[in-house]
Amino acid sequence: MKRLFNISLFTFIYLSGIGQTTHFSESRSPSANGVLSGKVMDAQTKEPLAGATIYVHEAKAGVIADKNGAYSIRNLPDGKFLVEISYAGYGSHIETVEIAGDVQKDFLLSPEVVENQGVTVTGVAGAVQIKKAPVPVTILKKENFLKEASTNLVDALSKTPGVSQISTGPAISKPSIRGLGYNRVVVINDGVRQEGQQWGDEHGIEVDEYGVSKAEILKGPASIMYGSDALAGVVNFISVVPPPQGMIKGNLLSNYQTNNRLRGFHGDIGGNHNGFIWGLNGTYKAAADYKNKYDGNVFNSKFREKDVSGHIGFNKSWGFTHLLISHFDQVPGLVEGDRDDATGKFLKLVNNAGNEEEEIATGDDARSTDAFFPKQRIRHFKVTADNSFNLGKDRLTWITGYQRNQREEFGNVVEPEERELHFDLRTVNYNVQYHFAEKNRWKTSIGINGMQQTNTNKGEEQLIPEYSLFDIGGFVYTKKSLDKLALSGGLRFDNRSIDSKELLDGAEVKFEGFKKDFSNVSASAGLSYEVSGNVVLKLNMARGFRAPSIPELSSNGAHEGTNRYEYGEQDLRSEKSFQVDAGLDVNSEHISFSASLFYNAIKDFIYYSKLSSVVGGDSIITDGGEDLFAFQFRQNNARLYGAEMNVDIHPHPLDWLHFESTFSYVRGVLSEEQDGSKNLPFIPAPRLINELRADLLRKGKVAKNVYAKIELDNTFAQNDPFTGYNTETRTPGYSLLNVGLGGDITGKGKTLFSLYLAANNITDVAYQNHLSRLKYTAANLVTGRMGVFNMGRNFSVKLNIPLGFALKN
Repeated sequence: MKRLFNISLFTFIYLSGIGQTTHFSESRSPSANGVLSGKVMDAQTKEPLAGATIYVHEAKAGVIADKNGAYSIRNLPDGKFLVEISYAGYGSHIETVEIAGDVQKDFLLSPEVVENQGVTVTGVAGAVQIKKAPVPVTILKKENFLKEASTNLVDALSKTPGVSQISTGPAISKPSIRGLGYNRVVVINDGVRQEGQQWGDEHGIEVDEYGVSKAEILKGPASIMYGSDALAGVVNFISVVPPPQGMIKGNLLSNYQTNNRLRGFHGDIGGNHNGFIWGLNGTYKAAADYKNKYDGNVFNSKFREKDVSGHIGFNKSWGFTHLLISHFDQVPGLVEGDRDDATGKFLKLVNNAGNEEEEIATGDDARSTDAFFPKQRIRHFKVTADNSFNLGKDRLTWITGYQRNQREEFGNVVEPEERELHFDLRTVNYNVQYHFAEKNRWKTSIGINGMQQTNTNKGEEQLIPEYSLFDIGGFVYTKKSLDKLALSGGLRFDNRSIDSKELLDGAEVKFEGFKKDFSNVSASAGLSYEVSGNVVLKLNMARGFRAPSIPELSSNGAHEGTNRYEYGEQDLRSEKSFQVDAGLDVNSEHISFSASLFYNAIKDFIYYSKLSSVVGGDSIITDGGEDLFAFQFRQNNARLYGAEMNVDIHPHPLDWLHFESTFSYVRGVLSEEQDGSKNLPFIPAPRLINELRADLLRKGKVAKNVYAKIELDNTFAQNDPFTGYNTETRTPGYSLLNVGLGGDITGKGKTLFSLYLAANNITDVAYQNHLSRLKYTAANLVTGRMGVFNMGRNFSVKLNIPLGFALKN
């Protein structure tokens, strides 16, 4: 009730401020109410494209063309804006349009078999065409997520070249970009940096998979815009996209997957009437234990998830102001992998008259979606105020967010309510930017952003201390647009202050109190050169940094779900990287090709490794009656280099047929050998994905946008693990055969529903991904196999029903 009251009060004050700002702004400049209108037509036939989407990115305003292809976007301020026009089966058209009062503008779209255009807002101060961004950026839209049989949001990204996932079962994954993950990847959700317990193996990201409208993945240092931690890149999830003006739109989505009986349900509805926008979302997911042919049902890999979110706001000629609220609630089991010595079957913990005992898990246990012990509960509450104010032709943006991440871990079957670990992390994010109007083709922005954070321990045990943290960073970013050349670069200074609290465990000091400051200067410079209409060259150089995290500095405790006892190191220094990226994009009538090369030198790279016993072998710590491997954080200089390539062949006249291949490779080495190994840990194996796809019936009357695909996903052997201190082992390669089929069913010119069918690992290959943490769980003494294997054969069906109708003005 207290939270509800605070939210209601905040909302009331917020809306009161909106009303005053609206009245003040519109009374000052009633003429600043620009309109962009016109028609969207086929470039060849000049037929109107009813249903085409016209979106003004900086204003977050858009409409849908009517049956005559006509559109009109109102309440636009004067200035230059990047406008994106899209329509299924046609290439997106992106153009900078200057608004000065009423502007008439027609757009012509051409059929295009490969979508190679797009707009990104990640790692830059404003919306930019992808081909003019000097760093590699990949965009995944809603339909990309719907076509895949993923078990979580990060899993849905993992087929992107250069992107992989560090997983601890189907519910828990974290992104890795070019071999770097954890606190080296910044996750953004609707403009706010997501802050949870991203440093931990069994800590995923707290974003509703079904609620994401778009994902942008930036590969390379992005410290200029985001400060510490954006060393590897940024994953930007955009959930809230205001509906087109004068519309109420929504969706009903359901998903079922056979392997772990995953069932998911999602509903969303939103409207936009005279600039007032609103929306509501809800998701429910539940899954039983997954299975493979070696392990059978993997005990306690089940999970449940409930998510809810909403937003309200105004889009007017003075700018926009949006209030977003979300709550994520997930209960996943933690797979420990303990087995019965005689049968090799998984064991579960039971309470026998007040005594903890082990029993063999049953089939009924596997089919349940209620997590057994150990398990965790993750709750993530977030409220965001996203504002943009037009000051003449300049623009001021201001985003403030409050997050509360509560992560509870339960491992005592005798005392089921006892929380062994309970992190209560509260974060206030702020981001203020001033964008100057374009002058002589220069567009410059300055800004200040950062966060204030506190962590409180409420569990029986403590893995990290209580602490407070304050980040502040100031930057300047500019770009110059010429006819074929786009230049961009920036400079930034950051400071992070940490105040870690002392903790006594009886008479012993478990955590020493300390205060530390970490400062750094970041910079970037890059270019994009359009050699011709079909060929673009890119080059970027960037210096990034990452301050050590609290666990790296001060851990001292058992980490449930990872079989580790972790020790921190207070003398760690900030990681500093220098990366060079070079890219080539070629798009012709029959072939599309892109390639990226990168080299990343990191000074004082932080990693953890096993401690060796003074008598030989691994160092073992007994904690709570359980034997755990001892790990400690270390530093060394490191180098990472690699490449990503994508080719799509669509020969004329079979433009509907696609032969597509993507390849990713990264190699990471330390400057000095550590216990016999120079390889970096957590480096994904090379990967080659070959796909044959048919895109049919783009303008069908009963069924349209039909696709059918067959895919061979080849992951090569990882023969370069970090073997120092027995940390990693070699991982064999494997190939997975996947297929997909789907499309839209229409009636009276509207989509009635969309159906998406997918089958992964059709041949039921038993494999272990090198980045799966379950690979290092206990050995099966019956078979001699080490650890737990990944998911076997899985079939998925998704049904999406769109809802929508126009409002009367």
